[in-house]
Amino acid sequence: MKLHSGLSLLATAWYPPKRQTVEAAIEAGHVDRRTAGDLGYTELPVSEDVAPPDMAVLAAHGLLGRSGCDPDRISLLFHASVHHQGHDAWSAPHYIADRLGAHSATPVALLQQCNGGAIGIELAAARLQGDTEAGPVLVTTGDRFLLPSWDRWLTDYGMAAGDGATAVVVHRDSSLPTDLVLHSIATAAASDLEVMHRGDDELNATPLGHSAMISVRRTKRAFVRDFGVDRFTKTAYDRIRSVVEESLADAGLAPDDPRLRYAVLPRLGAKAMRDAYIPPVAASTPAELLDLGTTTGHLGAGDLNASLAELAERNLLAPGQFAVVVNGGGGFTFTSVVVGVQER
Repeated sequence: MKLHSGLSLLATAWYPPKRQTVEAAIEAGHVDRRTAGDLGYTELPVSEDVAPPDMAVLAAHGLLGRSGCDPDRISLLFHASVHHQGHDAWSAPHYIADRLGAHSATPVALLQQCNGGAIGIELAAARLQGDTEAGPVLVTTGDRFLLPSWDRWLTDYGMAAGDGATAVVVHRDSSLPTDLVLHSIATAAASDLEVMHRGDDELNATPLGHSAMISVRRTKRAFVRDFGVDRFTKTAYDRIRSVVEESLADAGLAPDDPRLRYAVLPRLGAKAMRDAYIPPVAASTPAELLDLGTTTGHLGAGDLNASLAELAERNLLAPGQFAVVVNGGGGFTFTSVVVGVQER
C-alpha cells in the first residue's frame, strides 16, 4: 500500500515476568538438544496467570498512558490472535475496548494466524487514508500457548511459542508523539498453501476434534508427503521477495539505499528463517538482517508488532534511517512494512 503521507506509529510489547530457559526445557524433556539448537532461542516468556486479552490490555494501557492518547479517541480497535483467548463464543476485542475505556472504538477480531498484527496495521492505515476524520486506530495482539491444547516447544516445526502481547497505535495526530513513521506496507497471499495447516483432515464439527492437542507438525507432514517441501519454499520465496520490493519502492527507497539500516525477520527459529525467509529478504536488499526473537520465541500474531516496539524502545534506528520489517502467517499471507525515524 502506497501511503499519501507517512503515518505515525506508537508501539509497545508486554511480556510476563516468568521465563523458561532452553536449558530448563531440555532438562525437563520438553525439547531435545538438537531441536533446540535448530531453533536458536535462549528462553521463552511464559504466562500461567494472565490471559491473552488481559495481556493486550496491559500493553495498550501502558502505551496509551505513555503517549497521552485518550482511549475514548480511539476510532477502531483490531485484536489479532492465534490461540484460545480465554472464553468461547465471545469477543475478546470488545472486552479489551471496555477494559481500556475505548468506548467510541469499533472492536474487530482478526484471525489471520501469525500475520494478524501486521494485517491490523494495514487495515488501520487503510482506515486513516479513507476517512480523514477518523481518530487513532489501536491494534493489539495477545497469545499464550499452554498445555494441554498447545505444546509451546513441539506443536509446530521451526518455531517455539512465547507468550506476550503487543499494542500499536496508528495515527496522524500532531498532538500525539511518534515512535516510528510508517512509510509503506505491502501484503501478498498464497491461499493454495492453506493446506499446510489442514493436511488431509476432514473439516469437523467441534474444536480439537482432530486431536486433543493441536499438532501443526502432523498437518505439515501430510503436506510434505503430498506436495513436497519445495512447493512451500518456492512460493514463499516469491511472495516474500515481492512484498519486500514493493514496500521499498512504495517508500521511495532503493534496495541498497544507505539509509535502510535493517531488514527485520520474523521471530521464527533460526533454521526456519535460514530456509524460508533469509534467502528472499537477502536477495531483495543488502540491509543488515536483524533477528529480535531469540529471547521471546514466536509470539503468535504479534511478531511484526513486537519488532516495531523493539526498534523504537531500543532506539535501533537513528533519525533519517529506515527498516523493512517482514512477517508471514499461515494461510499463507506475507507482509512487509517500511518504517523510519523522523529527522530532528
